[in-house]
Amino acid sequence: MDITAFVVSRRENALLLGDYNSYRAQLSRRILTLRKKLGRTTPKGKKYAPKEPITSQDIASNNEFAHLLLLTSERAWAHAMHMKATHSVDTAPKGITGSTRRHIISRLHKAAVCANELTEILYDRGTTGAGLIDALEARAYSTCHSGAMEFEKQSWEKCLGFYSEARIIYDTLTTSTQKDIFKDLLYTAIDPSIRYSAYQQQLPRTIAVSTIARRYFPRSNTSLVAELETLDPNALTDQPSREKPGSPSTPSNIPKTITWRSRTVNLEDASIALALASTSTASEALAALLSSSNLPPKEKAAAYDDVLTASQDAVDATKRAIGELIAEGVGQGDGRMQALQVTRTAVNYALVGWRVGRNRVLSGENDGAALVSGAAGKPSKGGKLHVGKEEGRGRKLAGLREHVALYDATLQVASPYSHLFNKRTRLTKARPVHQSLDSVKELPGVAADDKFLKELQVKRLYFQALKCFAIARSHDLLGNRKNALVLFDCAFNLTGQSQSLITQPPQTPQPSPPGLDIQPAELKSLRQLLQAEVFRFRALVEIDNLEESSKKLDQDTKARVPLIERLSEYPAEGVVALDNLVTYPPVLEPVPVKPLFLDLAWNYIDYPGRSTQAAEKPEAVAPKAGGDDSTKASGKKGWFGFGR
Repeated sequence: MDITAFVVSRRENALLLGDYNSYRAQLSRRILTLRKKLGRTTPKGKKYAPKEPITSQDIASNNEFAHLLLLTSERAWAHAMHMKATHSVDTAPKGITGSTRRHIISRLHKAAVCANELTEILYDRGTTGAGLIDALEARAYSTCHSGAMEFEKQSWEKCLGFYSEARIIYDTLTTSTQKDIFKDLLYTAIDPSIRYSAYQQQLPRTIAVSTIARRYFPRSNTSLVAELETLDPNALTDQPSREKPGSPSTPSNIPKTITWRSRTVNLEDASIALALASTSTASEALAALLSSSNLPPKEKAAAYDDVLTASQDAVDATKRAIGELIAEGVGQGDGRMQALQVTRTAVNYALVGWRVGRNRVLSGENDGAALVSGAAGKPSKGGKLHVGKEEGRGRKLAGLREHVALYDATLQVASPYSHLFNKRTRLTKARPVHQSLDSVKELPGVAADDKFLKELQVKRLYFQALKCFAIARSHDLLGNRKNALVLFDCAFNLTGQSQSLITQPPQTPQPSPPGLDIQPAELKSLRQLLQAEVFRFRALVEIDNLEESSKKLDQDTKARVPLIERLSEYPAEGVVALDNLVTYPPVLEPVPVKPLFLDLAWNYIDYPGRSTQAAEKPEAVAPKAGGDDSTKASGKKGWFGFGR
């Protein structure tokens, strides 16, 4: 049945061009169509009629009965997500409370009930004909909704139980079917929820998500355990080979000092040193992964998770060490406190760099500045390159909105497309951290470093230029070339300002994962691209201006002709100008005569320049005397040669 593919494809197609409310409306229309097709509509004249339950025999006869349950569950889930997105801008310290929270929980409960009903029906595999994978997909889908409901209830232990079950099932399905769709679900929805619930349960961040899932998996359900072990015997065992490369472990290269700019301090806290060593190990694994394989942007961004987790651990350890010194009454002038403040600035700046690097990877090639007009070609089985179809305007605009959201997150600007950023970058709902360029200025010692502030300004202007570039491309797709020209010119000026602030000579870049460092070659490449776009759009705008002026001239010329002489023309605008009906006072104008009269007069009028030929008539011969009277002069009678 491909339950997961059916649900995920509909979510992606709907959310790419709209929001959760439009997705909900689309599902309602589809549900109504299915009910009419399956004969499950409410009879006319009845306000309420109890719905006939869907049985395993119905699904055995038609799979669309299963789709009806899935769509009903998805509609309730979309309703809950729409309410959460609507109230996500609320700045109340307690978040969503009251009737809104109860309504969200109610919708998630309905989604879980419908999904659980489908799961129970599909487990009757003898009647429905469903396979083991179909039943496990339905079970994982149901537990995801149950976990979301417990998440909103803030029942963290139950939430961990449901999400752990869903994660183990999807992980097993990924291993057995080799489909990436289950892996995407793990990265985007399940893992962040498990991580946040574990944080609420005060579990250490050093514990891997897979370990937490196996710990909270309901092993008492022996039938489920047997089904999973049928697909993968090692589904519930701790195996190092099943962990992702670069997973946190006990490193051997533990640093003793840390350097920030020109200052080096000792690391006296063992937890900070251990976290920095884990960050170094994860960064090396990330660099090796990115350099050895050509991965899509989503998988590249997923590879940043380990290094971000290790870097966040370093930030937390530093903050905890500073809090302990403050609790002991240590002042800011103490050497230990100053060393920790330097460490705090260094580790927070490193965390911002990794987050910005992940955003740059998600933006695509050349930080989103690459002008890609169509889908990439894929080699077919015969070895020929299959060229994909060009993307539609709506999909291109959706991609540009995602780029703008990523740039805003880098610059720490409130973006109207933040829901796209959260979906693509898998942000967890953890405590706020430093993750943008503006937050770097709040770190200790940064405000007094003018040289460092100039470097930050170079980076900020670079990302502002990329943002203007993305918005300009969206205006170009919508046909607003003048707006696009203004934005391209603004981005070009921003790159010029950024180049003017660079004082150091260009250095040879070291091979490393994308981060916060902007190379002069990247800035130069973006400036050349923007200059070409400015020249191109100046020409396009000039052509548009010439076309508009010619249209205006034609309209003015037509406006000078009276309406009575333009009765055969239909007005293009649909509006007739009644201010010029006739020419008054009338002007003497030549009027053509009828062609018939001209043809008749041609033989009788001596026109100027026409040579006349005098036709001589022979003298009439007198008839013989006594001749026959029947011999008469023959002549034409009438105009057409016959008598009247």
